Amino acid sequence: MEQSVSSGEGPAPSSPFAPTSHFKLAAGYGAAIAAGIAIFLAIRSRGSQGSFGAVDGTRFVEHANKLVTLHLMCQLLGALALVVISAQLARALCRRIGQPGVIGEIIAGILIGPLIVGAVGPLPALGTKAVAPYFNVLSQVGVMLYMFLIGVEFDLKLIRKQAHSALAISHASILLPFLLGAASALWMYPRLAGPDVPFGIFSMFVGLAMSVTAFPVLARILEDRGIQRTPLGVLALGCAAVDDVTAWCLLALLVSLARWKYELALLTAALTLGYLTIMFVAVRPLVERWLQRHETGGGTTQTPIALALIGVLLSALATEYIGIHAVFGAFVFGTLIPHDSQLASKLNRKLEDVISVLFLPIFFAQIGMRTDLSLLTHAADWLACGAIIAIACIGKIGGSALLSRYSGASWRDATRLGVLMNTRGLMELVVLSLGLELQVISPRLFTWMTVMTLFTTFATVPALRWLERDRPRLPPTNAAPARS
Repeated sequence: MEQSVSSGEGPAPSSPFAPTSHFKLAAGYGAAIAAGIAIFLAIRSRGSQGSFGAVDGTRFVEHANKLVTLHLMCQLLGALALVVISAQLARALCRRIGQPGVIGEIIAGILIGPLIVGAVGPLPALGTKAVAPYFNVLSQVGVMLYMFLIGVEFDLKLIRKQAHSALAISHASILLPFLLGAASALWMYPRLAGPDVPFGIFSMFVGLAMSVTAFPVLARILEDRGIQRTPLGVLALGCAAVDDVTAWCLLALLVSLARWKYELALLTAALTLGYLTIMFVAVRPLVERWLQRHETGGGTTQTPIALALIGVLLSALATEYIGIHAVFGAFVFGTLIPHDSQLASKLNRKLEDVISVLFLPIFFAQIGMRTDLSLLTHAADWLACGAIIAIACIGKIGGSALLSRYSGASWRDATRLGVLMNTRGLMELVVLSLGLELQVISPRLFTWMTVMTLFTTFATVPALRWLERDRPRLPPTNAAPARS
């Protein structure tokens, strides 16, 4: 009897299948496939002879609709890929020249947006106007989630640390540009207002659009300059935080006035007050207690994130139903989550990249679709655009610098604070989008103010470099990066 050579692991188990040649295996496999195809064709031929297989006009139309849907889906996916690629390239380019990446994304969106819908340029095949509604929905979802994360990162301690100075300087940086913008509305209203918009609402919107500060972009600039923990940096963040809260309150009032008559606007204001009372008096303590129990006792990662997203959707639904837009509900619910909690860290880690890489470029492309650069072909348009830029800069920088100087700062530091507060970025674009959506402003004024937004944000870093030209730059700290 033959002895098998043992390797210490025992004899190998025998295969239950008899060995066969590769030729026989391939022949059997091919025969099975051919038989299966033949049987299916016979079944299809037999079924087509029945009355239910008859081709009629309805089925033809359904087939044509499926082809149109497939074509539209291909266009939409291609357009989305183009938007993301162009945004990333522009973001990298802006970072190489020392500018916040969001500037590149905005510029890319404004240039790519019209090409997607075939409005301009030699590439109409990038998409059709039929994809615009889908971009609009995706951009609204993106802005809502973005404002939720801004609320999560919102630190009320920034306001408490510089309560008196931040409150006074921030409101001065709002009041002066607001008044200058409202005064300029006297000239703009007959030419640039939306149809059937009362002058009061139009002037309020123009004043508010002149007085916005972009808190996220400001935080990114402070970090890049290494001054976010200096007295100037802390004061600037505190002022921007107060500015954002004040601006959103005014914008909520303005949206309610624009959507409804004054009598209904009072009802909207009452419902908004009730909503805020419920959120901060009843919901916030529940959220904090639940987070404390969950984070100390452990638990799954997905459950708190799922509950947070459900809360965002319900809060946004409530504010949309009230009449002050979904973005306010998303922002308010974000502020209910402590910014230093584990949940806040998880939300930033898991949602930030998706929102920044996909959803915000879609929003910027949507801005591009609405921005008609052909409205800047005449010298008069550029002069008017320059006047808007001058009013915005004088009001924002002047209001901040004057009160900061009155508070004891040097003229240079006061001017640096004013330049920082003049940063507008994404927050301004959200305001302008709401104004155009509500038909408070015309597309021409929307285009002019979009250019103003780009200029004031892009000019912040060069102006700071000039003001700090004889000062050594501080090394950046190891703080968590701010969203740009």
